[in-house]
Amino acid sequence: METSVFILLYVILFLSTLLSYPFLRKKKRGFRVGRSKLPAGSMGWPYIGETLQLYSQDPNIFFLTKQRRYGEIFKTHILGCPCVMLTSPEAARFVLVTHSHLFKPTYPKSKEKMIGPCALFFHQGQYHTRLRKLVQSSMSPDAIRKLIPDIESIALSALDSWAASAQVIDTFNEMKKFSFDVGILSIFGHLEEGYKQKLEQNYRIVDKGYNSFPTKIPGSAYHKALQARERLNQILGEIICERKEKRLAEKDLLGHLLNFKDEKGQTLTEDQINDNIIGVLFAAQDTTASVITWILKFLHDDPKLLEAVKAEQKAIYQSNSGGKGHLTWAQTRNMTLAHRVLIESLRMASIISFTFREAVVDVEYKGYLIPKGWKVMPLFRNIHHNPEYFSDPQHFDPSRFERAAPKPNTFMPFGKGVHACPGNELAKLEALIFIHHLVTKFRWEVVGSKSGIQYGPFPVPQGGLPARFWKESSCPSQNMCP
Repeated sequence: METSVFILLYVILFLSTLLSYPFLRKKKRGFRVGRSKLPAGSMGWPYIGETLQLYSQDPNIFFLTKQRRYGEIFKTHILGCPCVMLTSPEAARFVLVTHSHLFKPTYPKSKEKMIGPCALFFHQGQYHTRLRKLVQSSMSPDAIRKLIPDIESIALSALDSWAASAQVIDTFNEMKKFSFDVGILSIFGHLEEGYKQKLEQNYRIVDKGYNSFPTKIPGSAYHKALQARERLNQILGEIICERKEKRLAEKDLLGHLLNFKDEKGQTLTEDQINDNIIGVLFAAQDTTASVITWILKFLHDDPKLLEAVKAEQKAIYQSNSGGKGHLTWAQTRNMTLAHRVLIESLRMASIISFTFREAVVDVEYKGYLIPKGWKVMPLFRNIHHNPEYFSDPQHFDPSRFERAAPKPNTFMPFGKGVHACPGNELAKLEALIFIHHLVTKFRWEVVGSKSGIQYGPFPVPQGGLPARFWKESSCPSQNMCP
């Protein structure tokens, strides 16, 4: 069955790259190499490049093999696009920070259409700057600290349901539900349950079709996702209309978007509001769910570290009248060990393994030409796993962040520069809150012997980390729970 799926994938990739080849050839004739030369590397087979090599193995092995052979900058051809890969901190900073104006964010048109072309991460310049400020202001420390009691409630509700079922769960999929609920909270505040259910139902269809082959054939996952995306617009329109009628002055993300006016008094259009809401949901869900899933695996695999995290969190628990009081912002800032576990998980897992940019002009970097129109990919995972910057990089070691701070531009779990994730503080907060309630009130056991990583597209433990959860109170003796 798996072999058939891979063969089908290869056929689809071959046809897509074959159709795009005439366009790529037309663009290539416009290059002016001058004295600079293209980086070393292989462009693979005619038409399809090295796409099959990338998708037939662990992508990390593909990129690492290239780096060892060609150095910190090399060329390839994947997914119908000529690409330049960058694996050094200096190169990442060049593309994402100091010379970011020479490179624009780029996504496949099918994915841009799914999220919405007005979403901030498809843009640069003045529009992007304005939208980014709105998102950042709604997710600033002052804004998200007020969400702590509600995030605690969402975390406890999820954990209670897993423990009550006594069933093996797909941890990653359940974490996606948790992060979705937190995303809804940050965008809408306390949204009426009927709206929330309709948003979730249609969002799941969009999410399922997001990485599918982009065909509009009726019944295909992509076609269903497009229809669900239209329904999301209608639901969001109803929510916006209701909020305007009630003249609610909320300070959540929707409130910031509705209240925005530029220097000419222009407000955002409904399409702009809708696309940015969906964009934030996409950005907030899989990435946060992935890293929390990895945290559970790393803690489960290191009992000594788990006990140390428990001791830290139990002290906070006891200071809150035995868990009767809510966590405070100050307490989440003082979860020193849990925070180191979080950031080491971000380094090890490297949820965002790379980012796509496109050169808007011919660019020279260290004597090499990056031609206009070529994709440029800073490879975060290669940097995070480079022994020059992190000793014994394949070993999970939170204490490395206690011994010394990372060298500049070597640790970029949320990206870098003007397009870095604006919701990173919210993501870290919900992870810390979840860890607190998990280790103080529950136990869990990873089920099965599967190891390794699966990509969909974000890296998660094999099988989504199947696990079973118990309440501490239901474990009267050490022998009854793992």
